[in-house]
Amino acid sequence: MNILVQIARVFIAATFIFSGFVKLVDPLGSAYKFEEYFSTGVLNMEFLIPYALPFSILLILAEIMLGVMLLIGFKPRFTVWSLFGLTLIFLFLTWYSAYYNKVTDCGCFGDAITLTPWETFYKNILLIALIILLLIKIEVIKPIFGKTAIKWITFLSLFAFLYITYHVLVHLPIIDFRAYAIGKNIPEGMTIPAGAKKDVYKDTWIYNVNGSDQEFTTEEKPWEIEGATFVDRKTKLIEKGYEPPIHDFTMEKDGEDLTKQLMQKEKLLLVVMYNISKSDKKGLEAMKEFTTRALQEGYDVYGFSASSAADFEQVKKEYDFEFEQLFCDETTLKTIIRANPGIITLNKGTITGKWNANDIQKVKL
Repeated sequence: MNILVQIARVFIAATFIFSGFVKLVDPLGSAYKFEEYFSTGVLNMEFLIPYALPFSILLILAEIMLGVMLLIGFKPRFTVWSLFGLTLIFLFLTWYSAYYNKVTDCGCFGDAITLTPWETFYKNILLIALIILLLIKIEVIKPIFGKTAIKWITFLSLFAFLYITYHVLVHLPIIDFRAYAIGKNIPEGMTIPAGAKKDVYKDTWIYNVNGSDQEFTTEEKPWEIEGATFVDRKTKLIEKGYEPPIHDFTMEKDGEDLTKQLMQKEKLLLVVMYNISKSDKKGLEAMKEFTTRALQEGYDVYGFSASSAADFEQVKKEYDFEFEQLFCDETTLKTIIRANPGIITLNKGTITGKWNANDIQKVKL
């Protein structure tokens, strides 16, 4: 039993440390996920959306620190009970997402590993069971070092994690797990391989027969029933097919999709401003000189934003920008780069560089 407890201890600790770390290197990604949970269509707690980032940071730090504390055996009773409470919260959120089909990816492992809501729910069931085992045998969990050593390890770990959080918020994630990482080719990421599995749907047909509405399957061919009148058709996704890593990327200008054309450019620079009203003002001020230099060096430069044309024209006039706007969905822009504004350079669709506006002075074109 003691060996089983120690195996469970290491497994739970490793899971929480890994889960916390892949989100720690990209806390904005977790914040966007919490905004999705807090939205009207999910938990209907929109008043919490402005606090999504600090909430995500606190939760990430709690997750990774509890994993470290369990591994080294620091305050085992407090640690295990805290893990139990945290996992119960995750269990409810993943059950809610899975049962009501509200959030298709819970983000429990950031962008590193994508799980369906039901897969995540069952993972949390396993964790709850293992944590209960630890609670039953709590006396077996002993520190692996002396008391002074584990206190210092805990303190230094917290300091290191806080520094990483600060660094990635001011710059960019230190590890990019997304389909838009440097070196990735966007057109290739949008390609569906030949013979790829397709979505499977089930249709339910509603026809009025002899004065009453009845449901039929496609195989029953209700349209062949004499006197039957069509009322409605319901379509349900039964099995998800292949979805390319990049499936919602567009570059629109005045309603025209220029994606294919611009993906052939050898020197393309995009100034990403997913929401101009939320863009950092100092970052926008620094863009004028930088983009002018880029134009002089032969780059095609565009502002890449989900904001309205009127908002873009206003900021263009205010900062004397010499580039035009390309429109793209806000969620996609948030996925492409964790900065507002941020800079991306591409060569024939391959991402060659990504920078936060804070690092604009370091960019060498």
